Amino acid sequence: MNILQVNASYKPAYIYGGPTMSVSKLSEQLAKAGCTVEVFTTTANGPAELPVEPGKATEVDGVKVTYFRRLTKDHSHFSPALLRRLWSEIKNYDVVHIHAWWNLVSVLSCQVAIMRGKPVVISPRGTLSAYSFTNRNSFGKKLMHVFLGKPLLKRSFMHVTSHRERQAMEKLVTAQRIFEIPNFVALPADMPVAQSGHHQSLRLLFFSRIDEKKGLEILFDALKNIGIPYRLTIAGNGEPAYVVRLKALAKETGIDQFIDWVGFRGEDKFKVLADHDLMVLPSYDENFGNVVIESLAVGTAVLVSDNVGLAGYVLDNKLGWVSSHDAGSFADAIISIHENPAELQRIRKHAPAKIRNDFNEEYLAKRYIGMYEQIISDGRI
Repeated sequence: MNILQVNASYKPAYIYGGPTMSVSKLSEQLAKAGCTVEVFTTTANGPAELPVEPGKATEVDGVKVTYFRRLTKDHSHFSPALLRRLWSEIKNYDVVHIHAWWNLVSVLSCQVAIMRGKPVVISPRGTLSAYSFTNRNSFGKKLMHVFLGKPLLKRSFMHVTSHRERQAMEKLVTAQRIFEIPNFVALPADMPVAQSGHHQSLRLLFFSRIDEKKGLEILFDALKNIGIPYRLTIAGNGEPAYVVRLKALAKETGIDQFIDWVGFRGEDKFKVLADHDLMVLPSYDENFGNVVIESLAVGTAVLVSDNVGLAGYVLDNKLGWVSSHDAGSFADAIISIHENPAELQRIRKHAPAKIRNDFNEEYLAKRYIGMYEQIISDGRI
């Protein structure tokens, strides 16, 4: 089976957060499972470009990847070279898997695949939620959806990573078929050692790309009135102007003295996660939430908003708490968690084994391969 993955960014462009890492991990696991996998992407790395040779295939952790030069920056990523190569070589692949939407790599690659009669599956990666339609360039998105996006999506297969995302897709478009399979998430090599005892201050962690979508303002508003000892670590990068505004807000609300801004963490990610009592993700919209699984993999409990795709998984398996998306609910939850250290310890002890079982890489690889086989057997578009 020959599979082409198409995404506007690929590692080491970690500035784009979870989606880039998910596409990379999926490609690597498919290659390990014996599939022939190739990736078409761009040199995108935020405002800069990756230090790679455009147009030349290179091996990245066992996957053949070709980075193409882009003519426009975030968030359009227009790459004529990628589209030309796709048009000429698409006949070599059995299925084309496109990741994300609203950028010209994804939308125009989908159009090329359909015009050339190749089955195409789209993983929106949160870009087709109700929030995404109202967040940035809402008028332009609506026009693109009506005149170009919707007709393409109707002729495509869809892949979603959570039940919440499936519900959003079913409201938006009637696709050929919707497949629901969780993300691959890179887990730590070693099982963490369960921590014991209760710290006087509750050690909170926000570990994600710093973006308006992530809802840090809600968390700041909650923390200013909770009246319990805490320390918040913010691990991640974002647009400098937005980070400056957040720091000003923290100072304005009087909580800046309790916050440590540590920037992006890569190599020591799991140590940072394990060193905290609670990972908090107050997002306005999150189709999945890789960091939820990463945190639980080392035994650190989670508190997420009910807008996070994995909220149902957290509740069903008693691996943390889910809050309504308002400051009062988050404040109440944090106070309650502080008063119940035994529950934090229970999660720390039992969560790692649960995550390793539910997100077993070999099992997930079989599910993805099964999806591709079903798409191919359904015939060409």
